[in-house]
Amino acid sequence: MRTIHELTDAYRRGETTPSEATDAYLSRIAKLDDKVGAYITVTADHARSAAEASDRRYREGRPLGPLDVFCTRGVRTTCASKILESFVPPYDATVVDRLAKAGAVMLGKSNMDEFAMGSSTEHSALRVTRNPWDLTRVPGGSSGGPAAAVAAGLAAGGLGTDTGGSIRQPAAFCGVVGLKPTYGRVSRYGLVAFASSLDHPGPFGLDVTDTARLLGAIAGHDPMDATSIDAPVPDYTAGLEQGVRGLRLGVPDEYFTKGMDAEVEAAVRVAIDVLKGLGATLERVSLPATPHALATYYVIAPAEASSNLARYDGVKYGLRVPGHDLIDMESKTRAAGFGAEVKRRIMLGTYVLSTGYYDAYYGQAQKVRTLVRRDFDAAFARVDLIVAPTTPNVAFRHGEKADPIAMYLNDVFTIPADMSGVPGVSVPCGFTASGLPIGLQLIGRALDEATVLRAARAYERATDWHTRRPELA
Repeated sequence: MRTIHELTDAYRRGETTPSEATDAYLSRIAKLDDKVGAYITVTADHARSAAEASDRRYREGRPLGPLDVFCTRGVRTTCASKILESFVPPYDATVVDRLAKAGAVMLGKSNMDEFAMGSSTEHSALRVTRNPWDLTRVPGGSSGGPAAAVAAGLAAGGLGTDTGGSIRQPAAFCGVVGLKPTYGRVSRYGLVAFASSLDHPGPFGLDVTDTARLLGAIAGHDPMDATSIDAPVPDYTAGLEQGVRGLRLGVPDEYFTKGMDAEVEAAVRVAIDVLKGLGATLERVSLPATPHALATYYVIAPAEASSNLARYDGVKYGLRVPGHDLIDMESKTRAAGFGAEVKRRIMLGTYVLSTGYYDAYYGQAQKVRTLVRRDFDAAFARVDLIVAPTTPNVAFRHGEKADPIAMYLNDVFTIPADMSGVPGVSVPCGFTASGLPIGLQLIGRALDEATVLRAARAYERATDWHTRRPELA
């Protein structure tokens, strides 16, 4: 399993070609994905064609500097839902287009929780995805497919979305690097919306360098996205090796809570000490609204989901179940097309937006969201980065968290950064005694992904957790 930057260097030296690497990945997918279940659709012909074009560019001396929730022209985009099982978009998402222009080869569309609503990828309507480190356990979610694919060597990199932790949490569970950029740093055009004010597209990589390269390829202003930030995009790889000497790291009291896995806490504490040993200074900080962020999220996100998913009514595209009139057809279509978790969130969102309850629930939740954002502002007035666990526990067994509340608690440490729009990354920082990965989370100021990645790389360089790979027969 090679990183993207190792493969790129090998192409330039003539040791291998994009076509040879693509064939190797497709062969590994054919051999192992029945066990892992990372992919919904494998685009073998598309991949080979794109790889051959890359071959030609390398031969001619002009090389160019890859989830199912992103629209891909001519390739079905399902959101892991029966309601979109046969949907084929007529256009590419901006991130897909930018990766293609950067020379990336799309191997396929990976699995996820239906419409990105979940923390385990158990809510996919199409297949089960398993954690490559232990096939009896979940890969996390909602972007469990790309995280599992990267960890298992079924892709060199991946794309996901982070609405409440759906990149960082599966990255932690699968032992890879996952980055949630600043809200608006990466275009949402062509992303099938879950919660529009919370959705953050971002990359997965085997290491920080790959993740930085992928971010550089997809970041930047997009006039097709009204929420896109018009700000310069730095070279995220340029400052990766600067280290953390002189950086001030905040350790939040609220992220080390009663009930979290003791092995997770111990590994993260050791990782923080490593960063201190590398020259960073540590300071205790408080983010007092954090305990309220989870409940607030589960008002705001379902409200926005209720609005966004109203478009799936059987009229224009996707599944249609016949009925004796329009209302009957829409009701039958949505009943058959949406899974239990999606229905739960639509109903909750519709309730909190309804007359008589809007101010009591949705309006109050937006006020608490402001308090969460102000907590980060106050902390970043004193420190450069916040360092914390990514998750309170490691990957759990399939079916272990059937209670929705128990499932939602997996995102308690990731949701606040989504609600505030600030960037965060998860990097591997250890393993439990049973061999399951643990993630360290670094959170930075808005638009300061460079410092987040720099600190993550400093930790990565000082340890070897990111070099470990699962053994799959």
